[in-house]
Amino acid sequence: MARYGKQTPTSWGLTVPGALSRLPASGKTAALTFDACGGKGGGDYDRALIEFLRQRSVPATLFINSRWIEENPSVFKELATDSLFEIANHGTRHLPLSVAGRSAYRIPGTRNAGEVYDEVSGNRAKLTDLLGRPPRFFRSGTAYCDDVAAKIVTDLGERFASFDVNGDGGATFTPAQVHQAMQSVRPGSVVIGHMNHPKGGTAAGMRLAVPHLLDTGYTFVRLSDAVKA
Repeated sequence: MARYGKQTPTSWGLTVPGALSRLPASGKTAALTFDACGGKGGGDYDRALIEFLRQRSVPATLFINSRWIEENPSVFKELATDSLFEIANHGTRHLPLSVAGRSAYRIPGTRNAGEVYDEVSGNRAKLTDLLGRPPRFFRSGTAYCDDVAAKIVTDLGERFASFDVNGDGGATFTPAQVHQAMQSVRPGSVVIGHMNHPKGGTAAGMRLAVPHLLDTGYTFVRLSDAVKA
């Protein structure tokens, strides 16, 4: 609060200074990232999606919220011990990250720098305890952030991760819509999807889209494979 409590944000949205929305790597490399949000209606597990990634040996970064871990402790342990996946921080209460109380999709965000700290550090501590190491990347609930909050994330030792391809529209897309959205993947793309809505079209859509990208020469990586610093 002493460092950031009086700072006024100058940007708000999905892309703010300091946020990672594309990979620095060259060539036909892209990253798949999947959120597990937890909470009311968000605590399920899309096993079909994860099993597809395993079948094709496609790595991914999984942004997991504290509430989802509490609802799925055995599944979390299974994912955390699978080297194909990287576990990242999706917050404690799944809130948009704001020092000024901004909202996104009608979800009220954190109201000040102290609440930003709590949202990041609460789940960071949980993940560090469970994984034996701190997570490297953070994505807020809704992926909305302001530039001051992004600085706080950096000060806490993580990088705010956004995206440039919305793969499943917040788990609302049909398989055909997921397939269509994935046609926007370009070298360096970071794709966002969800792994907590098994009744959605994410898994089936990824089954349609990912093999084609692999066949055309794309390589998928975890965020930490491409972002070293």
